[in-house]
Amino acid sequence: MWPLADIADEIEATLRREAERCDREQAVRGLDTLDEIDLHPILADGLRHAGYGVAREQRYPSDWKRRRETEGERCDLVLTNDGRPLRVPDRRATLFDDPDAVDLDEALWLEVKVVLQHTEEGPNARYASSLLSTVRQDVAKLSKDDGILHAALLIVLFVADAMVAEHDLGIWQNKCLDRGLPIGAPYRRTREITDRLGNRACVIALYPVGRA
Repeated sequence: MWPLADIADEIEATLRREAERCDREQAVRGLDTLDEIDLHPILADGLRHAGYGVAREQRYPSDWKRRRETEGERCDLVLTNDGRPLRVPDRRATLFDDPDAVDLDEALWLEVKVVLQHTEEGPNARYASSLLSTVRQDVAKLSKDDGILHAALLIVLFVADAMVAEHDLGIWQNKCLDRGLPIGAPYRRTREITDRLGNRACVIALYPVGRA
């Protein structure tokens, strides 16, 4: 079993440090102006600092059968214990195989979704659709891959306050369960952030994802 509560704590601590850095530097743009791609290396560095191995943009196990590395779906972050590398299936039992590498089915496959209630252009007209539809697609991908035994979805919400997040995440969870998507109870962390765009809270929710 992966310690998702500890991972949620490390993610919260990583985002807190980044938000505090923005405040110290009196930055005009804060944490809530970063898109998902910008946030990935920050999260990866924080998790590595906590002792995890982190591989970014890894092909889903079912897509390793494709000939070209550019083909197939990719997962945002793949975690291993004790900083160990992730095994490359093509190198198994070859001279290039790392004996300390972790098999794909032992790793934690983590999809990351960032959703903002307010953007630099104003209230986010796509806030609800991004949360309710796009995020569900990540759950479906994780749960249906036969090569994934350990998976989680990280939702990072930048919202006006924690009550908005609790309400909206509750709706999202219910819709996922209504559709039979195998999510578990989330590990949720909340912290206040400096209001630059209308977002005063950063809420992370780490959902375990089971098999479909």
